[in-house]
Amino acid sequence: GLGFNIVGGTDQQYISNDSSIYVSRIKKDGAAYLDGRLQEGDKILAINGKELKDLRHKDAVELFRNAGYDVSLKIQRRLQPQNGPVDHQGDGESGGLPLAAILVPGLALAATAVWILLRYRQRM
Repeated sequence: GLGFNIVGGTDQQYISNDSSIYVSRIKKDGAAYLDGRLQEGDKILAINGKELKDLRHKDAVELFRNAGYDVSLKIQRRLQPQNGPVDHQGDGESGGLPLAAILVPGLALAATAVWILLRYRQRM
């Protein structure tokens, strides 16, 4: 497979009044994960030049299954998170930490180290 799951379609709308196809999950170590360009939440507009407008979910799935070895996707990146029923199949994998959760403590630690260094130099 291509290494990702999709949601949406005319019969299973992921977002109200929007029958588009969206990436719901990137499978770790799958083709999409290893490529690194596709992200969860991306809207897939076309696959191998075929637009995904007004398709039932199962028809979209069939297009992906029959896409072949070289696959070209036209996507629209989701700019801000939206609430929606993304199904992660209970795989227990974390989505990772937000960047601020890493940067803020790191900057605080660096500022403290600089302050200690300056205080130490003043005493010498």
